[in-house]
Amino acid sequence: MPKFKQPKVTIIGAGNVGATTAQRVIEKNIASVVLVDVAGGIATGKALDLAEAAPVESHDRGIVGGSDYELSKDSDVVVITAGIARKPGMSRDDLLKTNAEIVSSVAKQALKYSPDAVFVVVSNPLDIMTYLTKKVTGLPSNKVVGMAGVLDSARMRFFIAEALKVSVQDVTAFVLGGHGDSMVPLARYSSVAGIPLSALLSAEKIEEINKRTRNGGIEIVNHLQTGSAFYAPASSTAEMVESIIRDRKRILPCCVELNGQYGLKDIFVGVPIKLGCNGVEEIIEIQLTDSEKAELHKSAEDVKVNIEKLNSMLG
Repeated sequence: MPKFKQPKVTIIGAGNVGATTAQRVIEKNIASVVLVDVAGGIATGKALDLAEAAPVESHDRGIVGGSDYELSKDSDVVVITAGIARKPGMSRDDLLKTNAEIVSSVAKQALKYSPDAVFVVVSNPLDIMTYLTKKVTGLPSNKVVGMAGVLDSARMRFFIAEALKVSVQDVTAFVLGGHGDSMVPLARYSSVAGIPLSALLSAEKIEEINKRTRNGGIEIVNHLQTGSAFYAPASSTAEMVESIIRDRKRILPCCVELNGQYGLKDIFVGVPIKLGCNGVEEIIEIQLTDSEKAELHKSAEDVKVNIEKLNSMLG
């Protein structure tokens, strides 16, 4: 009988986002997981704890942890969650220098053992860390993708469902642009069971939801005080990993490199893509109004400023 190789996902960073992503991936039976962290004992302990839950959760996916990147050899997907989290009063950009050093180091180490993997970047500031991962690994554009739009859209979907008192399953929403204050929630492309959002909510309520979506991350940071969101980011990351591992070709808003699409070039920003086993299989250009396009370009310009800031830091 032929022996089939289990798909393998390496998650770098065993903090709240990384460990919860590992839990989602194995308990949804997507792949076996390697959890890597500079604090090897934490990665080993969390992996063992998750492994001991397997009999109760009824899955046979393996999970191991440690600090040795050799454990990650031949991974299909590498997820980078390593870095410090935001605290109250901090913007995502405040994390720039510290997380750049961390992400640069871990991306290069992971590439050494898994040169054919698709890299999914979750560390903040997201768009800049996705750019940095491509830069230091030299991977083609389709192999590096950032997780932001899935999370931002999930938040918007929840806020819409909450406002209308309907199931989140019937709500679709799209958020484009950078993962920050200038992200672009697209109410015109959002609907409930196919009904346009504008037919169900007032313009004032829609703008209120847009604003809360933009501030979704800091709202949670302000409540937690000592950390940032991790349940929804982990679920959003697992959804992307599943689409890659199972070649589902989902249409998801993700941070990718644009080379002319939407009138933008040499920039990483969130747009709808087709996500499959080869990573970014297609960048989908939707029709935008002049004002929506202007907002997207403003968001991209904010990302560009921070990329330039990063490059000056790195010399």
